[in-house]
Amino acid sequence: MKSRPTAAPDDLRRRLLALPLCAAAAAWLAPAAAIAQTAAWPAKPIRIVVPFPAAGTTDILARALAPELQKALGQPVVVDNKAGAGGNIGSAEVAKAAPDGYTFLMGTVGTHGINAALYPKLPYDPFKDFVPVTLVAAVPNVLVFNPAKADALGIRSVPDLVKYARANPGKLNMASSGNGTSIHLSGELFKTMTGTFLVHFPYRGSGPALIDLMGGSVDLMFDNLPSAMPHIRAGKLRALAVTSNVRSQALPDVPTIEEAGPVKGYDASSWFGLLAPAGTPMEIVNRVQQETAKAMATPALKERLLSQGAIPSGNTSTEFAKFIAAEHRKWAAVVKASGAKVD
Repeated sequence: MKSRPTAAPDDLRRRLLALPLCAAAAAWLAPAAAIAQTAAWPAKPIRIVVPFPAAGTTDILARALAPELQKALGQPVVVDNKAGAGGNIGSAEVAKAAPDGYTFLMGTVGTHGINAALYPKLPYDPFKDFVPVTLVAAVPNVLVFNPAKADALGIRSVPDLVKYARANPGKLNMASSGNGTSIHLSGELFKTMTGTFLVHFPYRGSGPALIDLMGGSVDLMFDNLPSAMPHIRAGKLRALAVTSNVRSQALPDVPTIEEAGPVKGYDASSWFGLLAPAGTPMEIVNRVQQETAKAMATPALKERLLSQGAIPSGNTSTEFAKFIAAEHRKWAAVVKASGAKVD
């Protein structure tokens, strides 16, 4: 049997000396490739996943922003509705997406402020699986009633509602856009603070819930203001109060729930913002944040959102991350106090 030839000492020395050079080259080429990829971005369409159906506020804001980003970035920006499980299905899809700057989530107070406290197990981690991009807008909710039912029951104000609900526990039905959403939790907080019992009917989004509310299948709802506003103006819904601690300039004649009484200290607003899968290059994150902030500041879009009850933002990634953490702490306390839970 022939023995395998051994490398000459000089040849072996050259190979050993080459190892650190190869490692250094690999270490240099990896970030260089990432930089090249980032520099070429965007090279194809960008997707914004909305974890709720069309016609709700999350969808309205995404579709208002998408054309502005498309103009600024030079690539199509597509809104993709992935509804279900209080926003968890769409959020989980984005959490698992490639962190290449082509998939974003229009997250909400539900997906990133409430659900971690409400669900015993989530298919995503709202903190570890995402990098916050920017807060798009903050929105008060509004307590709306089916007008025909309100007239039949003599309910024209929050005190009327509380009086009737206390005298008739379980006879009023409360719609929501899904278990664990801010719309649901706004109602749960109201029930806890007023000592009333309203039967909760969760839907797969605000749009379907509003259809049944206007049709009379359910009685009332704590909806996001932008999605309810057209129906309030058309007289198809009656606004009893807004859920923020100050009145909305979109509905200046409608009191806050605290003003209307007897619910002192009540405050439950919603928010919506862009998030990307964890690991998305910060150069891309910052670019999207900057273009969103510019869009939110344009007079036409700003006035459009304000007229619908939304307050435009566009803050930085760092600011948005701090905001999400604070909202999580706030709503975890609300969930605990209300006793709300989703199996």
